[in-house]
Amino acid sequence: MLPAFAPLRDLTVISIIIRLFAAVLCGGVIGLEREYKCRPSGLRTHTLICLGAAMTTLTSQYLWEYRHMYTDVARLGAQVIAGIGFIGAGTIIVTRRKRVKGLTTAAGLWTAAISGLACGIGYLEAALYTTALVLAAELVFSRIEYRFKTKAQDVTLYVEYANTTPVDLLLRCFGSFGIRVSDLQVTRFSEEEDEKRVCAIFSLRLNKKADYEKLIGELSALKGVAAVEKI
Repeated sequence: MLPAFAPLRDLTVISIIIRLFAAVLCGGVIGLEREYKCRPSGLRTHTLICLGAAMTTLTSQYLWEYRHMYTDVARLGAQVIAGIGFIGAGTIIVTRRKRVKGLTTAAGLWTAAISGLACGIGYLEAALYTTALVLAAELVFSRIEYRFKTKAQDVTLYVEYANTTPVDLLLRCFGSFGIRVSDLQVTRFSEEEDEKRVCAIFSLRLNKKADYEKLIGELSALKGVAAVEKI
């Protein structure tokens, strides 16, 4: 632990203010990145969660030092870690394209809560290091993850097309690019403007020479195809 933060580990007015401010800073920085990417839980949500968690451990320390309630001081913090799961679960959704969204935001909320606990107890250096690593994971690692996904050989494609469009037409388009369809799953039927549409998921095996972007363009140009999206 850094000696510079040693005075802040005592429960004084100055240390309380600094701890709460550090919680607002850590939660706000993580939430700001989520806000920039237009995620459901952004700046205010992360800030309030981190601040509330910090207040929880501050209360635990107060009960121990000033009220002399010599019980498990980690009990309140443990309830925060367990309870944050309910909030995180609310950010996770499954779209009609069978795509799971919100997992990164939920993990960020959970980490922000733990950073708040660290701020509240006076372990500021750990909270600041964690915040920096969370930003690195969400900003830098996301780019690395995108590069790996673009080079992936197995691709899942969502296609929405008119009921009158023959599946053979789509399969011939895949075959012209040398792409093998390993699985086909029809997910739902929808009624839009008196026209029946089929929503299907294709599991594809790409070859190294396949032009994926051109394939998307060719599929989108087919008569009756309403939407094409990678999932």
